[in-house]
Amino acid sequence: MSGWRLAQMNVGTLLYPTGDPRVAGFMGALDEINALAEASPGFVWRLQSASGNATDIKTSDDPNFIVNMSLWESADSLFDFVYKTAHRLVMAQRRDWFAKPERAYMVLWWVPAGTVPSVEEGLARLAHLEAHGPSAHAFTFKAKFPPPDESGGGADMGPEPWCVGWR
Repeated sequence: MSGWRLAQMNVGTLLYPTGDPRVAGFMGALDEINALAEASPGFVWRLQSASGNATDIKTSDDPNFIVNMSLWESADSLFDFVYKTAHRLVMAQRRDWFAKPERAYMVLWWVPAGTVPSVEEGLARLAHLEAHGPSAHAFTFKAKFPPPDESGGGADMGPEPWCVGWR
C-alpha cells in the first residue's frame, strides 16, 4: 500500500437553501451516496459534521455554497466511485440543484497516509488549480498526477464517456 492518499474536494452553489423542496432530491440522496462511498473499495475518509454530511459546514458568506471532501487509496478507486456507481446517477441531476460552475469546482491532490486535509487546504488547492492549471500540486481526472514518490504526470483518465457535463 502506498504512503499516499488521494484527496478530493468538490464545491457547488445550491440554487436554493438546503431545506427548500426544490433541492429535496439532492438532500434526500446524501445518506445513500455517502454510505455507498464508505462501502466502496479504496475509500478512506470523508468530511462530515455531526449531521453526517458536509452541507452544513460553511466556508463562505454564501449559505448555499457547499463543499465535499474525501480521501481515497488511489485515483482509480475514486474514479470508479464517481463514474461507475449510483453516484453518477445523482451527479447527472446536478443541473436541477446547483448553479452552473463558472470556475474550477473539483480538485485532486496527494496527502501523506494518516493525514486529513483541512477544508482551507482544499479551497487553496482549488484556487491554485484555477490560477495555474493542473500540476502535481492540484489536478483533475483529465490531467492526473501520480503520488510524489512516483514519476510521470498529466495522464488523462478519460472521464468524458462517464461524465455528464453542464449545458
